[in-house]
Amino acid sequence: MSAPTPLRIVRRPPALVAPHDWPSRTHALLQRLYAARGVACPDEAGHRLAGLLQPDALGGLERATQLLADAVASDSRIVIAGDYDCDGATGCAVGVRGLRMLGARNVGYVVPDRAVHGYGLTPALVESLAQSPDVIVTVDNGIASIAGVAAAQARGSKVIVTDHHLPGPTLPLADAIVNPNLPGDAFASKALCGVGVMFYLLLALRSRLGMRGEIDFAPLLDLVALGTVADLVPLDRNNRALVEGGLRRMRAGEASPGITALFEVAGRDVRAATSADLGYAIGPHINAAGRLEDMSIGVECLLSDDASHARELAAALHDINAQRRDLQASMVEDALAKLEGIEVGDALGVSLFDPAWHHGVVGLVAAKVKERLHRPVVAFAPAGDGSDALRGSARSVPGFHVRDALTEVDARCPGLIDRFGGHAMAAGLSLRLGHYPRFAETFDAVVRERIAPESLQPVLPSDGELAPADFDLDLARQLRVAGPWGQGFPAPLFDNVFECVDCRPMGSTGAHRRLQLRDPRDGRVHDAVWFNVEGGLPASVPLRIAYELVVNDWQGRESLRLLVRHSEPAGA
Repeated sequence: MSAPTPLRIVRRPPALVAPHDWPSRTHALLQRLYAARGVACPDEAGHRLAGLLQPDALGGLERATQLLADAVASDSRIVIAGDYDCDGATGCAVGVRGLRMLGARNVGYVVPDRAVHGYGLTPALVESLAQSPDVIVTVDNGIASIAGVAAAQARGSKVIVTDHHLPGPTLPLADAIVNPNLPGDAFASKALCGVGVMFYLLLALRSRLGMRGEIDFAPLLDLVALGTVADLVPLDRNNRALVEGGLRRMRAGEASPGITALFEVAGRDVRAATSADLGYAIGPHINAAGRLEDMSIGVECLLSDDASHARELAAALHDINAQRRDLQASMVEDALAKLEGIEVGDALGVSLFDPAWHHGVVGLVAAKVKERLHRPVVAFAPAGDGSDALRGSARSVPGFHVRDALTEVDARCPGLIDRFGGHAMAAGLSLRLGHYPRFAETFDAVVRERIAPESLQPVLPSDGELAPADFDLDLARQLRVAGPWGQGFPAPLFDNVFECVDCRPMGSTGAHRRLQLRDPRDGRVHDAVWFNVEGGLPASVPLRIAYELVVNDWQGRESLRLLVRHSEPAGA
């Protein structure tokens, strides 16, 4: 496919609020960055757990906590039914740990195998349980598990659904449902992910049991932070408080053994943990288990209280993640080869399928192709269960709700899609091989009708230029801990005109560049790196470069560095 419209830098709109009441020690630039993200004063920055929303407004908790309180009192068997991604794994671990802290002595978990059980609480997963538990609590799934909930109840289990995904037109007949995204739910934050919903269920159960003053759930916050960042939910004020609470524990050396071990194998310093570490290094290690192997490895790592055992499990996850990276690279190469010779306008909604692809990695392929083409992409692979079923994963661009698009496809062609669900930016689905051509055609038609032209223009929002005096190591340190930054609360990105005075390969793969960038305003030369870039930069030519101001920590020595994200001709 010929190259789409190139990425361009755009400045963020004026501040949403006027900054005020900041301490004098807070850098003026940081105040401006917060204001551009709707934060006017320190109390709104989201760092205080005391400002967390209370559980009271979250629907379904009264019934759910009553069922769990009875189960704890009667020593009933409770099973947490998770999902095979990082949110589901952390939710499992938080559920098991939290219920044990509240006195449950007979609590375990189960996670589905993608190829064997499918997604969520399916009848196949229920059937796999050797003994029917008294209570099943889903986490990060269940809102679409109509058949699975019914199957569990038929075997004598009570079912509590905790989920955050958007519900379909029909809800499962569970004994209780806790989901902030149910129509009419009064909970103020709709951005909780699965582990966040589970954490709130535990908070409410603790209050019901009268143990608020006895049980401290702070040790669960590192898990909550990891799942929240990895699931790419918006970091609204409530989620920022949860994530920052977890990051503070990590930096204080109070992370669980599993998370500490994952930082070690990823080559990251847990004492300097950031949300970027969770999203780009730790989360992928957990996700890899669910993509290629058994997510139980990830859950066991997060549940382990033995440092040595946690290291063994983290090492296994590291090996699986390396396999995932190799497989992903091969599949992305295949996907891009399929698009060669196809014109950009031929498909606004892109569908891809290869019988040799792995169903656990198609989401990553869709994401990479979406980044390349800047349009909605759905990638499919065989389900791996010996049938003619395909598993698909969709990724979208800002401004286009991909789950709603799948809803429209389903409405136009009833029976074409077997099952689907998801969010605005990502969704999953399954269909039969014979239905793939019609799906591809219909999906493209829906995208053409619904997508706004500006959504096809890739842009990189910038917080503007930095003054020469702002290229300062202390400011970079402040930015590192000022977030937590992430989805919906983006890390600061700046753009300035530089001249490249040196560009050389970095690392064994040759895919990264070490740069020396000269600021023409004062002549200072700044160290910079650019990861995963093709080619280099022309020398002594004015370029507008988008970058992050970061701290380079090498062998215990800190220095200022620019992390380059994009380059374009000055004045473009």
